[in-house]
Amino acid sequence: RETLPIESELLSLHMSVSVSTLLPTRTARKRSEVVSQSAFAFLFSEMIQYSQTRVNTADELIAKLEDAGVGVGRRALELACWRERSSKRETRVRGILQFITQALWKSLFGAHADSLQKVQDSDDEFMIVEKEPLVNAFISSAPVNCAAFVAGVVRGVLEAAQFPAEVSAHDNEEGATVLLIKFAPEVLEREKRQA
Repeated sequence: RETLPIESELLSLHMSVSVSTLLPTRTARKRSEVVSQSAFAFLFSEMIQYSQTRVNTADELIAKLEDAGVGVGRRALELACWRERSSKRETRVRGILQFITQALWKSLFGAHADSLQKVQDSDDEFMIVEKEPLVNAFISSAPVNCAAFVAGVVRGVLEAAQFPAEVSAHDNEEGATVLLIKFAPEVLEREKRQA
């Protein structure tokens, strides 16, 4: 069958439209393009409920939330670096932690983290303190601190940036959530070589 010129033009136009709609055209966002808190709360509570039906203990639920956060963290690092337009890769512990608590936190939660502190007794432990984490704002019936998801996000970011660490979420006496970050020994060795 022979195609007419008009048919071939339509076919090529259709092909170009379908290919262009498959590829993301823009990853930068405008200030007005922010997910509403109610939509986030609904999706996050559904994730909590879904996870609760597939675990038997609170520790398993924490592990599930952290694992979900790790995937988000890996992708969030890439997107935040692209949005910051920084060609500099963080190679120091303080640099990556400041990037997380400032640029990444603002990208994810709309504001900087409340504070970043170093544990006094230890060289390999840091704390990110968040007085009212968004993930805990609308969850009342979960048997665990839902900031375990944020701990997973931070762990994912650190692993993707080549700073392996253990990250856990805890409540402190003032009611704030503390993300405790304990870096792997190889990170401290690299830090000493760079000093």
